[in-house]
Amino acid sequence: MTNLTLKNIPDDLYHQLKESARLHHRSLNGEILYCLERTLRPRPIDVAERLEEARLIREKTAHYKLTDEEIDTAKRDGRP
Repeated sequence: MTNLTLKNIPDDLYHQLKESARLHHRSLNGEILYCLERTLRPRPIDVAERLEEARLIREKTAHYKLTDEEIDTAKRDGRP
């Protein structure tokens, strides 16, 4: 495999990568590789998988009933 050295990484980006790596239980190198692969090698969308995810979300949120008025108020007032 080829080695790559990154230089002049902005501090905020470095800290974001470190935190993301920590949250995903990956090394910093592993997180950078993951981000690059997700960006440069996007996987094809599995329609059945996406439909199943949508079904599960609908089931989890079925008891949250929002009226048009509540939605309009949230848009107008901004969300916290």
